[in-house]
Amino acid sequence: MKAPKILPWIAKKAGISEALALKLWRRAAGEAEQLTGKCDGSEYWGLAVERFIDLADEEATQQHAAEQLLPAPRVDWMWKHQSRMSLLSLMAAQNAYRFWQHTWQNFYLPKGMQNRAA
Repeated sequence: MKAPKILPWIAKKAGISEALALKLWRRAAGEAEQLTGKCDGSEYWGLAVERFIDLADEEATQQHAAEQLLPAPRVDWMWKHQSRMSLLSLMAAQNAYRFWQHTWQNFYLPKGMQNRAA
């Protein structure tokens, strides 16, 4: 199981050591494998990275609360925002396809063929 290349960056931003980040990654990957039933694929990796970021943020919050310092900046919002933005382009493409399909059926097909095409 390979750790993601973003692991050291997240560890630095969360204010935890890379060794702890690697332990958290292994835990997140194990949980994702248990939930998905496999150890590859986009569903597995997405779930593993999201869980890792949540675990890193929880650990950073616990460490800083014990030291009575200001909490480290959270990084989970950035990952979730990037995921939402990537889905928006897919939704826009799907809506454009549906629009053109609807236009094609209503404009170019004869009246009797519209019912059969839908």
